[in-house]
Amino acid sequence: MPETGWLKPDSGTEGVRWRFGGDWTLAHATTLDRAVGVVKGGAGVLTFDLSGLEALDTVGAWLITRAAEQAEGAGARIAWIEPRDDFRPLFDRVLEARPEPPQPEPKRILFVDWLADLGEGVEQVWEEAADLLAFFGSLVETFARIVVRPTRLRLTSVIVHIERTGLNALPIVGMISFLVGIVLAFQGADQLRRFGAQVFTINMVGISVLREMGILLTAIVVAGRSGSAFTAEIGAMQVNEEVDALRVTGLDPMEVLVAPRVIALIIALPLLTFFADMMGLLGGGIMSVVLIDVSFAQYWRLLENAVNLNMFLVGMIKAPVFAILISLVGCFEGLRVSGSAESVGRLTTRSVVESIFLVIIFDALFSILFSYLGF
Repeated sequence: MPETGWLKPDSGTEGVRWRFGGDWTLAHATTLDRAVGVVKGGAGVLTFDLSGLEALDTVGAWLITRAAEQAEGAGARIAWIEPRDDFRPLFDRVLEARPEPPQPEPKRILFVDWLADLGEGVEQVWEEAADLLAFFGSLVETFARIVVRPTRLRLTSVIVHIERTGLNALPIVGMISFLVGIVLAFQGADQLRRFGAQVFTINMVGISVLREMGILLTAIVVAGRSGSAFTAEIGAMQVNEEVDALRVTGLDPMEVLVAPRVIALIIALPLLTFFADMMGLLGGGIMSVVLIDVSFAQYWRLLENAVNLNMFLVGMIKAPVFAILISLVGCFEGLRVSGSAESVGRLTTRSVVESIFLVIIFDALFSILFSYLGF
């Protein structure tokens, strides 16, 4: 039977020298763990004599090195008497594997750290913008191939996504636009009452809904609803390696996954915008009838005088552009998913934020452009 490992202080040395012997292996780990607990540190030198070891594995070597670390932590300095030559490589390997002691954190210079974080963020934004632009170029190339060979377009997929992004979004888009029309009319009438100009509430509602609020609210709802769905769907396919399977079978993911979604949203978003405009005007009309004491017929007549076709077209022109932005970002982030479900959630959130950010930026650019052109 193997001899259980033992640990003894050398006689006459008052514990300055500790002799290790027997089998220091996993089979005796519990006993050995209690044995090394008697090793105490302190000022001076402790000698660990390993020449008496009969057997050694990684558990025994780790227990010995742990005892040495604890003694050093208490202020002792360790001197070693080497074990047998055949134990030396294992013991050295355990010593090398010990974690480094924690280092104190360097003193932080707040402004420099802030500047470094800002630079890193700008670099990430620049790289992602370049990748998104390259993705847009790939999408244009895909559309060119579809125009040359229309049979490459998967019409069934386009129709399915029109239903998901357009028809199924009608209730939420209509409700939000209707309520926003009510709010605009209520707030406008409340403020204009002070100047005796409540009738101009109709002008404000008509211009706001047709030029800005209808398309902007619709695009934000679609970005949160459909853009996130694009990222999650394609991201899940990435995690399940279905996109790689498409490539292996000779199918282009841009044609199979991206192009139908982009085309569907380009068709659906203008229709949703028109519906949102009508619901917003309806909500504003109901509140105007209640607050301004005009009939519904008078409301529509005054609205016709306040707005024109150009105002309606200003909002509708933005819809295809916003549709391209939302679908482009949603599919782009979906194809960037890798590794895990955590990546799907993170990039889905990012796609919604980026889509809404780009929609607002382009809406501001459109406002400047139309103002410059006199629309």
